[in-house]
Amino acid sequence: QVQLVESGGGLVQTGGSLRLSCAPPGRTFSTHAMGWFRQAPGKEREYVASIDWTGTKVDYVDSVKGRFTISRDNGQNTVYLQMNSLTPEDTAVYYCAADSRPWAFVAGPMLDFGSWGQGTQVTVSS
Repeated sequence: QVQLVESGGGLVQTGGSLRLSCAPPGRTFSTHAMGWFRQAPGKEREYVASIDWTGTKVDYVDSVKGRFTISRDNGQNTVYLQMNSLTPEDTAVYYCAADSRPWAFVAGPMLDFGSWGQGTQVTVSS
């Protein structure tokens, strides 16, 4: 399984922005759909967004639509999650994940996310 590494988390005030990045050291995942998940304290892990391997299809959970943008740069082997208008409800550990199968032309929580990163903490203060 591909080991992924997230970065870009931190502490931000309500209304602020952060951009998370995800990359697998030593391997490419340019042919795999990718996703972002988050887990807040005391809550189950939640699907946030995903993007197909071409970068043309994206999907978001309703609570982040219009505020978060997922994108990818296959040349840089990196997936991003731009997060704007952050609120304390967005506070969580954010995880990057890769679809187990290549060439998926779809985005959504139905993908088989088999590889995960260690997560990056996002804290939004009120």
